[in-house]
Amino acid sequence: MKEKAKSKKKSRIRLLHQYYNYTGFYSFVWNSLKKAVLPIVLFVGALWAIDHYLLDIEDMLVTITETYAPLEVLSIFFLSESLLGLVPPELFIAWAGKSVSPFLYLTLLATASYLGGVVSYFIGVGITKIPAVHSAMELKMAKHIKNTRKWGGFLIIVGALLPIPFAMTSIAAGIIKFPFSSYLIFGLLRFARFYLYSLVIFEMV
Repeated sequence: MKEKAKSKKKSRIRLLHQYYNYTGFYSFVWNSLKKAVLPIVLFVGALWAIDHYLLDIEDMLVTITETYAPLEVLSIFFLSESLLGLVPPELFIAWAGKSVSPFLYLTLLATASYLGGVVSYFIGVGITKIPAVHSAMELKMAKHIKNTRKWGGFLIIVGALLPIPFAMTSIAAGIIKFPFSSYLIFGLLRFARFYLYSLVIFEMV
């Protein structure tokens, strides 16, 4: 009985592997990883250049932390993460690095990003109830929606970890009505992204 169960499990894993290979999921992840490297390198390079030739970034971040209340910065970030990820999270991670409690504010930023994704998910659900908007978004986000239908949770994992707009992935998940409980679980990897990126960015600032 145990051997049969193991055999079935292996067969299922093999079938999943074949499916993701056939539908191009692995190629998508690899291309996303390659694309992810460039923005990180550019951001780090820009930080270095600005710090050396234009202004002292450390002083600027300290000024921001002294000028604006943490709640204001976190609110701006939450809105950004709820509306298509308009501002790069890396800027806010750098801000957290110069705050009085870097780990606390980094965790709050990750929480704001996670909750912003939840808002985006329900925006996607709401879009399905407005036919005209739904049709327009189906065209505008055709690739995201198609990929989410094909790969489901795995695409949400990729969106949570890599510099792909998490809001777009979340809206697509809402449009196809991906199970909300599963979305919440996969979306938790958003926290991993913030902690991993902070290892580099905190050293820069």
